[in-house]
Amino acid sequence: MRYRGRLVILLIVIILLTALEYTFPGHPHNMLLYDRYVFRPYQSFRNLIFGWIPFSVGDILYVLGGLLIIAVIIRWVYFSAKFRTHKHGLALSGLHTVIGLGVLYILFIVGWGANYYKPSLGTFWHLNQSVMEDSVIGDFDQELIDKLNSYAPHYHALSFAEVNTRAQKYYREYTDVRTKLSGLRAKASMFNYLMQNLGIQGYYNPFTGEAQVNKYLPGFMLPFVICHEMAHQAGIAAEGDANLLAYAVGTTANDTAFNYSCCLNLWLYTQSRLRFKDSALAKKMRMQLNPLTLADIDTLRQIRRRYEGDMSRYSGKLYDEYLRMHDQKGGINSYDNVTLSAWAWENKQKRKPDSLINVP
Repeated sequence: MRYRGRLVILLIVIILLTALEYTFPGHPHNMLLYDRYVFRPYQSFRNLIFGWIPFSVGDILYVLGGLLIIAVIIRWVYFSAKFRTHKHGLALSGLHTVIGLGVLYILFIVGWGANYYKPSLGTFWHLNQSVMEDSVIGDFDQELIDKLNSYAPHYHALSFAEVNTRAQKYYREYTDVRTKLSGLRAKASMFNYLMQNLGIQGYYNPFTGEAQVNKYLPGFMLPFVICHEMAHQAGIAAEGDANLLAYAVGTTANDTAFNYSCCLNLWLYTQSRLRFKDSALAKKMRMQLNPLTLADIDTLRQIRRRYEGDMSRYSGKLYDEYLRMHDQKGGINSYDNVTLSAWAWENKQKRKPDSLINVP
């Protein structure tokens, strides 16, 4: 009898999870309804509730969740040590945990995770990505180098607060993001040091709708990273698409700090792919960069060396599996998808510039 009610709840959770798995993948009409009637209103509501709070509520919830996990593990150890007298307590605790995880996953999918099943930005923007990578990667790398060399003499780093304010402004001016108050605002994470060790620059909290960014990032990284996390707030889940939207917004704005940051981050992706295909050509092209950009690249290399370790490798593997679970077949390598899509977007803009960046 003590299990009946809980088993009924577990069955309901399983049914809901199964229904969600068949509701969104491969059903674009359902995704349109979800975006219009579920995600946008919910993100707007979360922005109104949490947006004015200066610190990350989501970070606090993660701390409380971590403490709860520790308490549950201690409880299980105690019940296991006294299994004869506490076997029912152990079983009930395990059942509660499974139900709790199921409910959290439902909230994740309904609150944001379903956005993984949207069509890609490349498809939504009708970008021509049929050109073979070998024929364009070098051209795009050269174009980005030329832009970086033109921006560098006028570049000045901005504070976290100023980048945040400008990014909100540019999303309002250059996109049609429809969540109330644009639903966009980045916050400095409480876990900045931990993020450094895990190799994380920023992340979106799917439960509170907040975008957290490591405030200790170099100034030349902040505009691109903050625009990337705001893309997640705008309902773009795929990492490559979030990179693409960040690049589009940051390079459309008449702002050297944003132009430089977005071109530098895209160059890092194109250079990596070019180096894989032709290391000699990549090295030759890298030598064309201006001294400021070379110094910034060296700064990133020093940060990577300082914090590279088992923690960053393990977190990378876990995140890779997470992305693959949610329709991102390339896993963590899906970030690199921005290389060809950004090149296709640039070509489209040269032929027929869009007056407004559409966000699905």
